[in-house]
Amino acid sequence: MTRDAQPAVFLDRDGTINTDIGYLNHPDQVELIPRAGAAIRLLNAAGFKTIVITNQAGIARGLIQEQRVPDIHQKLVNLLKEDGARIDGFYYCPHHPEGVIEKYRIECQCRKPLPGMVRRAVNDFGIDLSCSFVIGDKSCDVELAHTVGAKAIMVMTGYGRIEFDRHTQAMLTPPDHTAADLYDAVQWILNDSGIIF
Repeated sequence: MTRDAQPAVFLDRDGTINTDIGYLNHPDQVELIPRAGAAIRLLNAAGFKTIVITNQAGIARGLIQEQRVPDIHQKLVNLLKEDGARIDGFYYCPHHPEGVIEKYRIECQCRKPLPGMVRRAVNDFGIDLSCSFVIGDKSCDVELAHTVGAKAIMVMTGYGRIEFDRHTQAMLTPPDHTAADLYDAVQWILNDSGIIF
């Protein structure tokens, strides 16, 4: 990692930072996965931008009210703050080609594994993808990382175990690392980046 590079860790939300309950539609439903706050605090201390990128197809499907998304993210911010951690940016994709809400029923460029959300974050924060990482519990997170030139880590929380088996059976390019949870993923990142506390 060069001195001028701005690395980032792109984090999936549901199943990676907070418990995946299906279609999360209210701040009261937000619950951190154990050690997630400590993991993000380590990334903050190491100088990584921490960016949440999340597909929220439930909006297009009429199952999630889009106006609640900022409140859900604020609840996540508040919970992480209690652990001394912060998120630098939130990006979400409300689209799905089979959505029931017409304005969201499109073939977009932001739905993972397409790189739209990452590209926006790169522009907003001046991120160097060559020294960045994507962490998530789904195959689309791994594919996204490979698409943008970042390293991919699949966590075994959320849908991780099922998705890892599917990903392997489909003979897709494997993640650079698999981790039990976000905290273990961050430990690998710090080691891979040569960062010692």
